[in-house]
Amino acid sequence: MIAPGDLEHCREAIRHGSLSFHAASKLLPAKVRDPALALYAFCRLADDEVDLKAEKVDAVLRLRDRLDDVYAGRPRDAAPDRAFAAIVEDFEMPRALPDALLEGLAWDAAGRRYNTLSGVRDYSARVASAVGAMMCVLMGVRDADALARACDLGVAMQLTNIARDVGEDALERRIYLPLDWFAEAGISPEGFLRNPEPTDALRRMVKRLVMEANRLYMRSEAGIGALPRGCRPGIYGARFIYAGIGGRLAAMGFDSISARARTGKVQKIGWLGQSMLLSGVSMVMPHSPVLFARPLDEVQFLVDAAARGDRDASRSDALISVLATLEQHRVEQRARLTGRSAGVT
Repeated sequence: MIAPGDLEHCREAIRHGSLSFHAASKLLPAKVRDPALALYAFCRLADDEVDLKAEKVDAVLRLRDRLDDVYAGRPRDAAPDRAFAAIVEDFEMPRALPDALLEGLAWDAAGRRYNTLSGVRDYSARVASAVGAMMCVLMGVRDADALARACDLGVAMQLTNIARDVGEDALERRIYLPLDWFAEAGISPEGFLRNPEPTDALRRMVKRLVMEANRLYMRSEAGIGALPRGCRPGIYGARFIYAGIGGRLAAMGFDSISARARTGKVQKIGWLGQSMLLSGVSMVMPHSPVLFARPLDEVQFLVDAAARGDRDASRSDALISVLATLEQHRVEQRARLTGRSAGVT
């Protein structure tokens, strides 16, 4: 069980660090909302550790060690770690789900780019759908079809984030748009990074990504009716608030370089009201056939892991490999620094 002080720390972290989720979480029942806030606080901490720190490799490897400590039952003496350890214990959280998040952050630390939309979905599955699958575990949902639609929602949210942050990412020399889209447009990715401009071609790419996100938002709705009744308003809320960012981008002509797409408090209140209405309707409507659509290939491993509920599964070979590469990079970097220091006398 999460200690009250740790929960309050997590609540404050989300209040200031994730406005969209904080708004949607108000519609969740307390028995799900409290562990969800703790889950998001740990995931937010993990993302910020990698995203905001200069030494991204060290940040990923520290996160690996923190997850190891959580699953060994001896979390670090920090509120998010203790709270996440309580979630793992109380809900039998499958190890493969936070490991997927760790792998996505490791790809960030390695500066990975993605050649195709499928590659972007691979990344989105890890950094977003893994969180959606963990949310399902907190709700007691292990049905494969409902999990598949939750993963649709996670990918859609991450595609929205990518579309919104094209300009900000470019300033950090990061590209998440598919590289083959740049090739189709005759644009050099490196040239774009040197001079990021909201050209017609770039706007078309952003629009294309928003349209793909919207397709997945629509698919995801079929799964919300399969969730516990009390959880439906909060998940509808998250779906509409994040999709609203895409709507704001459309109103800006899909220019996510000159300005950042933001939604207002009044809009969020409206979407939360819409969420309550649709949740009521979902109680009397039959399940949509879309519920049973095949999962995206890129999220199948998450659906399988959450449905099986294997808390102590060993790390995947792919994750072990990328962590070993980062470890080697850290060793080589430290050797170079040591060598330079030894040469200065």
